[in-house]
Amino acid sequence: MERKYASWPSKPVFRDPGVSSPLVATKQRRYDRLFVGGEWVKPSGSEMIAVVNPTSEEPFAWVPSASVEDAERATRAAASALPAWSATPMRERADVFDRIANNMDARVDEIASIVSQEVGTPIQRSLEWQARQPVTVTRLYAQLARRYRTDRALDNSLIIREPVGVVACITPWNFPLHQIMLKVAPALAAGCTVVLKPSSLAPLTAFVLAELIERSGLPPGVFNLVSGPGESVGEALATSPHVHMVSFTGSTSAGTSIGALAAERMKRVLLELGGKSASLVLEDADLEQAVSNSVDNCYANAGQTCAAWTRLIVPRGLLRRVEEVAVATAERYILGDPLDAATTMGPLVSANQRDSVVGYIGIGIQEGANLLTGGIEPPSKLERGYFVQPTVFSNVGPDFVIARSEIFGPVLAIQPYDTVDEGVRLANDSLYGLSGAVWSADTKRALSIARQLQTGQVFVNGGAFNYNAPFGGHKQSGIGREFGEYGLEEYLELKAIQLPTAADAD
Repeated sequence: MERKYASWPSKPVFRDPGVSSPLVATKQRRYDRLFVGGEWVKPSGSEMIAVVNPTSEEPFAWVPSASVEDAERATRAAASALPAWSATPMRERADVFDRIANNMDARVDEIASIVSQEVGTPIQRSLEWQARQPVTVTRLYAQLARRYRTDRALDNSLIIREPVGVVACITPWNFPLHQIMLKVAPALAAGCTVVLKPSSLAPLTAFVLAELIERSGLPPGVFNLVSGPGESVGEALATSPHVHMVSFTGSTSAGTSIGALAAERMKRVLLELGGKSASLVLEDADLEQAVSNSVDNCYANAGQTCAAWTRLIVPRGLLRRVEEVAVATAERYILGDPLDAATTMGPLVSANQRDSVVGYIGIGIQEGANLLTGGIEPPSKLERGYFVQPTVFSNVGPDFVIARSEIFGPVLAIQPYDTVDEGVRLANDSLYGLSGAVWSADTKRALSIARQLQTGQVFVNGGAFNYNAPFGGHKQSGIGREFGEYGLEEYLELKAIQLPTAADAD
């Protein structure tokens, strides 16, 4: 493709897999047991799931493929453990979380290495996002459990919050342990018992967690682990008579199916689903900061992030400069082995995911969007691995497929606007509403715009993420919230106890 500006830098640097790594690659692992009722038990069948390293394209681990019978055995174990655990004071539950967090913290290097090989997250980011964040989340719920009050008086009523019951936690592959702890920690803190089904693409840290929990003093049956296909095991959990709530993170299509199954049985659901988030840049913003930060957010975890700002909405008069900064930022990424400390973008998680993303890039080209960098060709110097070039499109129309679909890969769509009102309309013109950003030199003005965005979370001028603030979506991005007390309360039911008043006594 002919370049539009001669000043743009060269294409991204690519590193061959196999270069020296800061952490030794995980040895091949084979788990042949499920964790049910506090014990490692044999599954009912012998089928195994191969875990493929997306850099080498070779299996490096195996876990059991559980059956419907195994899932039901786990739900029965959780139901049996529920009365005693729900009656345990929340402060005592917090002590268990401290032990789990400490055990997890002792293995962060191992966890990071595992996820880099399961998912492809570069090792430095894997240490931060995939290994240390779950420790932080677990400790925060220990702290919250010590100060949270489940009872409060309201006039002549006592308002109490009680555990929902048995929770089926069905988690994705992109942030495997982090997403697990965002469900397991608040559910257990609330007094619920759990059956966890991790993604078959990245199940290993769930088994590491089960090992840590086994050594942390959690009573048998409070936490149970079954691995297997969503079509069978996930559906069995969603429909089990022993399960009171389903907490699911994944695609909107899968979440719709889970929600429908749960609704037929009047189960509570927490659905954290897809996104097509917009970063809205106003004309007075620090353009370099706004654009480079937006590109980096879009490309985090090779774009495999539900809350990624995949649409960059900018003033038309600044479009040329925006394109220059966006391309310069994209082309600084170093693709290669995620265990190499120099790598800043790893492969996508699977061949199917790579093919899907490349397919969307092809659609963007066919639709007439201006391809500035990247494209459908595989990186020339990487013979193995599910890599996709960091891609930037400009002049993306609001009805283009690449402006409306969650691509889940390193693909940025730049959309120009003529007035701020039009920019807000473009940002809100989506089936989704999970995250977003606003950039302006005037913080008060940016806050006013942020209030107009139909999304569960907005970052103003690169504001820091708050672990205690609610995370979740509007529209087809889901139902419910995670993080902090908002996440804890998803796993609690309200009860009102009406007490007699002095007048009643008379």
